[in-house]
Amino acid sequence: MTTISKAPPGANPAHGPFRPLLPGQVSQVRIINRDGSEDRLVLEADRLLEAPNWTPDGSALIVNGGGHLFRLKLAGAPELEPIAIHGIDDANNDHLLSPDGRTLYITAARKVHAVPVTGGTPRQVSPEDGLAYYLHGIAPDGSELACATIRPGDTLHWGIAIVPEAGGPARQLLEGPAPVDGPEWSPDGAWIWFNGELEASVPGDASLFRMRPDGSEIERRSEGNRVDWFPHPDPAGETIAYISFPEGTEGHPPNLPVELRTMPAEGGAVRTIARFFGGQGSINVNSWSPDGEWLAYVAYPVG
Repeated sequence: MTTISKAPPGANPAHGPFRPLLPGQVSQVRIINRDGSEDRLVLEADRLLEAPNWTPDGSALIVNGGGHLFRLKLAGAPELEPIAIHGIDDANNDHLLSPDGRTLYITAARKVHAVPVTGGTPRQVSPEDGLAYYLHGIAPDGSELACATIRPGDTLHWGIAIVPEAGGPARQLLEGPAPVDGPEWSPDGAWIWFNGELEASVPGDASLFRMRPDGSEIERRSEGNRVDWFPHPDPAGETIAYISFPEGTEGHPPNLPVELRTMPAEGGAVRTIARFFGGQGSINVNSWSPDGEWLAYVAYPVG
């Protein structure tokens, strides 16, 4: 895969935490009602901002940009408040909050760390076992983290692993030559949703899947010719939001006409709630509001 953003050293830096914006391009942090009826601009900036998480109290978003994390309050004048994380200046767009909102989990240098949401000294969570780890999901009780993994070698192997929040050996659910990414638990803990090329007919043909937390009962959940990434269950577990790329896209690159879509978790009609210029960084991690009524995302229009 030539455009995958999660890769060992040597990957295209345009897809890392320091990828540049295009001339005249801006980052627009936005929130949209779950049915697409209202789409609000929260902040526009001439710097790269990515991957909004909603804080559990609903008062702010957490975003990354330029290797750092920021808090963006939703009330009053929009302002990026830096979160100082000692010794880390290359955090990417794979970050999450604990269910109680006290801990921020981040990915930097292919490792996963925990740090107080107010900032401080990070604690490495992912093991030192030769794999690269990229955080995407947290168990409903906060005890485990779901990560996409890459095993380096002559042929890369992608996987999904469960890492204890307290640290320790990871439990690999699946691994192989087909790219997989974006694992997230359903709110009831019964499923882990993810995207991947497990049934791809051509390189890049990613669909949405789910499996049990032990890696069993893998089911394909999206169909069609578009390339689907990053399934995000809503707080009730009833609706899945995801980003859909044009047919033929490989990986999840930036700067494409993409769609923010929703579908019932148990199957049904797919709904496009937004169309915009974006992709990488737009909705890499779960960004449902705590009440399930809004989604946060980032668009990257070019003036």
